[in-house]
Amino acid sequence: MDSMFIVFGVVAMITILLIVGAPLKPMRFLAQGTVKLVIGVLFLFFFNVFGASIGLHLPINFFTAIIAGFLGIPGIASLTALHIFVLG
Repeated sequence: MDSMFIVFGVVAMITILLIVGAPLKPMRFLAQGTVKLVIGVLFLFFFNVFGASIGLHLPINFFTAIIAGFLGIPGIASLTALHIFVLG
């Protein structure tokens, strides 16, 4: 039941934005940030899938997803280095 309220809320927000219109720059900035966040989550997921065979695991949370999404492969490498050298 709660998920239906969320879906209806999102559809209502999209409809209102389509009718009223939204400033283009902030919406583009939010969309690019969201896409990078999703890409970061996917990077972390695939790293965990392939890294499990050699004993590496990076948690998937908001902070690590931002690092991996905005920095890409170097971000994954830095998170891995932190995991190996700092967390041991």
